[in-house]
Amino acid sequence: MTSTVPTAVPTAVSAERPEERPGERPLTMFGPDFPFAYDDFLGHPAGLGSVPATAHGTEVAVIGGGLSGLVTAYELMKMGLKPVVYEADRLGGRLRTERFEGGDPSLYAEMGAMRFPPSSTALQHYLDLTGLETSPFPNPLAPGTPSTVVDLKGEPHYARTPADLPPVYHRVMEAWNACLEEGADFSAMQRAIRERDVPRIREIWSRLVEQLDNQTFYGFLCDSPAFASFRHREIFGQVGFGTGGWDTDFPNSILEILRVVYTGADDDHRQIVGGSRQLPERLWERAPEKLVHWPQGTSLAALHPDGKHRPGVTRLHRTAGNRITVTDAGGDVRTYRAAVFTAQSWLLLSRIECDEALLPIDHWTAVERTHYMESSKLFVPVDRPFWRDTDPRTGRDTMSMTLTDRMTRGTYLLENGPDDPAVMCLSYTWCDDSLKWLPLDAGERLEVMLKSLGEIYPGVDIRRHITGNPLTVSWEDEPCFMGAFKANLPGHYRYQRRLFTHFVQDELPADRRGLFLAGDDISWTAGWAEGAVQTALNAVWGVMHHLGGATDPGNPGPGDAFDRLAPVKLPED
Repeated sequence: MTSTVPTAVPTAVSAERPEERPGERPLTMFGPDFPFAYDDFLGHPAGLGSVPATAHGTEVAVIGGGLSGLVTAYELMKMGLKPVVYEADRLGGRLRTERFEGGDPSLYAEMGAMRFPPSSTALQHYLDLTGLETSPFPNPLAPGTPSTVVDLKGEPHYARTPADLPPVYHRVMEAWNACLEEGADFSAMQRAIRERDVPRIREIWSRLVEQLDNQTFYGFLCDSPAFASFRHREIFGQVGFGTGGWDTDFPNSILEILRVVYTGADDDHRQIVGGSRQLPERLWERAPEKLVHWPQGTSLAALHPDGKHRPGVTRLHRTAGNRITVTDAGGDVRTYRAAVFTAQSWLLLSRIECDEALLPIDHWTAVERTHYMESSKLFVPVDRPFWRDTDPRTGRDTMSMTLTDRMTRGTYLLENGPDDPAVMCLSYTWCDDSLKWLPLDAGERLEVMLKSLGEIYPGVDIRRHITGNPLTVSWEDEPCFMGAFKANLPGHYRYQRRLFTHFVQDELPADRRGLFLAGDDISWTAGWAEGAVQTALNAVWGVMHHLGGATDPGNPGPGDAFDRLAPVKLPED
């Protein structure tokens, strides 16, 4: 959603990318598990499909008001259905933009998703649709970033470009490139994705899934002769191939990492000008130009009394006629022919009372086995981008984008202009590094962070530039999230396949149909907003099909292409 995942741009420890050539299609999150062209599907003039006129006005429950839920609801409304959105908190989910209390209104903190790759082409459709602009995100060593400091084992290295880093970082880069090429056919797969060569994608990926499903990220590195050096693996883990150390991902399946690097998800990040939460908010208020059944000017807000979504769901169960019955926190009970669940999947195990008949037993197992990663951030407003001041002793920037093995791990400097108020993300961490912050409140976190950064930048008084109280989040402590994003462990491919393919229900028993799963943790690219959009579109197709509808023959949907593109099915015996 990206998202709160450890995202990156090409740096001294980044996989090399083939240069784009004139006329060449850009890299997109096109597979490799399900290489369906969601961007083409969205851009087709025929639209996403239709339902019979007898189904017009049919209510469909959409549980969760994050990006996936809002995309689902928006597209169902366009088909003439009546989505009823349930949300326990605010619209937006992990697209959570916060303002500093009493501070400059131009300043904000992205508590969740804050940077998005250009390969998120389905997401871009909705950014364009809602008129949102993006700008380059100032990742460490990105072209628009003034300077970066990499601080490991108490030794800081100042760099304006990757070439400024010591030779050992370049050797780590070379090791990672070799590891990807030798162990994962990196160049061949990226070429196939760029060319949207589905047979070639499937040929490469089918083999790798069978070979690597049981392999950790760290084990993949260790098996490569290029990474024989423990020191190189350690540096790679602490700095990663871009904006943060990837040692927090070392226990995860290498397939998770390959999906990221193949699709350019860590390259050339953009930020949404004015904050990411604008996207779901604008989808809520937007009246589509083309829609069926509803009068012109209809929006999701207009379909809900007083423009307000329903409260959070407390109970889900099946009732006669294979209906889905929803009880919300206000005690209201409603029954639907179809429902889409887009919230964090663990809520089905804990905060929501569920009928076991909602899902087949194998899908319940997949939900239970889903592995979530923790993540924390802390932001402060400052009077100006003081980090651009020149240190008279060194001639360098006073402060830089910072990657370190200290408690802060990643520090990001966000500015609007040379003399305008600015924002510092003092720390962005994941997994064990996030759990270290969990017992501390915002003030305590701030003190530890200032001490840690003071050791990297002695003599720099960050505190005197701070103009307001800090904003912080630990996603593992958020009741409706219980983690930042899904990340499969080795052996979890089969579970993820069950969740992702749940939208195609013709082979399910009749009494297990009608409830559809969506959201970035259902996708193959969890933690990325693109995954939230793609699974929403899958669910839209599922609801449409369930209610007797179909796509236009000229624009087949993900379910129509499923038999041809279905993810690899590994044996279970």
